Amino acid sequence: MTGPRARLRAAAHSDVGPYRSVNQDAAFTAPWGAAVADGVGGGPAGDLASAALVHAIAASRPDGVEAEHLQTIVRLANWDLGAHVKRDPSLTGMATTLTGLFISDHGDLLLAHTGDSRAYRLREGLLEQQSRDDSLVQALVDQGIVTIEDAAAHPRRNVITASLSGAERDAATVVVKEAVVGDRWLLCSDGLTDYVPVDDICARLREHDDPAAAAAACVGLALEAGTRDNVTAVVCDVVAPTSLGGGRPQVLFYGAAAERFMEELDSA
Repeated sequence: MTGPRARLRAAAHSDVGPYRSVNQDAAFTAPWGAAVADGVGGGPAGDLASAALVHAIAASRPDGVEAEHLQTIVRLANWDLGAHVKRDPSLTGMATTLTGLFISDHGDLLLAHTGDSRAYRLREGLLEQQSRDDSLVQALVDQGIVTIEDAAAHPRRNVITASLSGAERDAATVVVKEAVVGDRWLLCSDGLTDYVPVDDICARLREHDDPAAAAAACVGLALEAGTRDNVTAVVCDVVAPTSLGGGRPQVLFYGAAAERFMEELDSA
């Protein structure tokens, strides 16, 4: 791709859901990137883990970065989680997933991922998953032990095999994806995909032109389906750089990230 880099017209919606008292999902959107993080269930302070990670990545403003640089940014954000644990040992075990989409230095897209949050791309009406779940059930599917059809209802589908917890071994995969103006991307927590069929999600993404309306519609589907988890949807439209106008790129936060650390970012 030549010339000015494409941008993202992105928005998100996050809901604690009817069965949870705390939203452990966090997200942010900006013209240069967006991400969702889901605090790992069963561990302490999942909301802190997801919010801290999202804020650390957003504060680095990875606009036009190389894949290796983005991996370094995620690694530093992960170390920040480790610093929280060192300051407060009661947080030992806190962890979060991450699925993020960023504009690369060459004008491509960089997809960063670990855990079971997901990234989907809607292109010419076809919705396809672009991330691979780091989960026990996905490993069973890869080995031919569990079928794709049975995986959605498997009792251990929420057991993940990778996350970010501040540990030295933690890492996110970063892959390059083509940036095509007109593509729509969905980044979401499993509170959506565990309860709503992909075809229904696709229908909502196609129905609403506005990313904010599409994100809210996807979350609404999960709530109607009786999701027992927090649910967050981030919708990113790939657009030409001139379509966003001028001014300073705006970073917006959602879910746990909108409730924690905002004073630190405001003073930066």
